[in-house]
Amino acid sequence: MKVQNIRDIDKFFKVIDSCVGKVELVTGEGDRLNLKSKLSQYVSMANIFSDGTIAELELIAYEPEDITKLVNFMMEN
Repeated sequence: MKVQNIRDIDKFFKVIDSCVGKVELVTGEGDRLNLKSKLSQYVSMANIFSDGTIAELELIAYEPEDITKLVNFMMEN
């Protein structure tokens, strides 16, 4: 799934942390980073966002309830 225009980075990662299954960030090179890992969160965000907004990310969530959480986050923000 692609998520766009994330303005509240802290809230985004709270949603990621609340997910029960694995949530991965797909890099431009096709690599997958586990976003539930704090180290991966810091490394990936340092490379992606510079002005306080994340324009677009491709995520893979494996659990249906996690997908619902991420979709709800995007609709509310």
